[in-house]
Order: sequence, then structure tokens, then C-alpha cells
Amino acid sequence: MFVKKGDKVKVITGKDKNKEGVVLEAFPKKDRVIVEGVNIVKKHQKPNNAAPQGGILEKEAPIHVSNVQVIDPSNGQATRVGYKVVEGKKVRVSKKTGEVLDK
Repeated sequence: MFVKKGDKVKVITGKDKNKEGVVLEAFPKKDRVIVEGVNIVKKHQKPNNAAPQGGILEKEAPIHVSNVQVIDPSNGQATRVGYKVVEGKKVRVSKKTGEVLDK
């Protein structure tokens, strides 16, 4: 999967199109990611010890990884991701600028 936890991404389709956020969690087996501030859903919570009041909570739901693009840190634009071997390590590379995305 081309997206990792901590990447800044842009949503390219769906109800949250053009929103940007940081990947909070990635689920490679399901091809889904949770992006901060994107795909907010309301969850009805019964009162319990952790939340004695209960109520309606808002939280981020996973979206499919094909609906996001990584933002290139050098120019701030959404880009596709390629791979290249640099010094014996496989690294992610921006298709627009050719710069390495991995730290």
C-alpha cells in the first residue's frame, strides 16, 4: 500500500473531496485508511463507565485508499506514488517531482 501512517493526503473523490488531512491509521489488508477530519460519522453511544453520559459521538471512519493521494512535501500538490531502490532500500517516490517521500 502506498500510504503510511503520518502521511499528509488529499481526498480525490467522495463527499469529502478536496479535503486534506493526516493518515491516523492504515489497514493494508482491507485497503482502507483513517484520515484526520475526513468521513466523519455519528455513533450513538450507550452510557458506560468510560462515558457515563453516553450520547452521540462524532468520529472518523475508514475510507478506501484509492480515494486519497499523497501530498508532495516539496510543492504541496497531490501526486501519485512510485517506487525506486536507493542505496539498497526500496523507497516511495513522487511521480510529479521525483523526490523521495520516505524520511
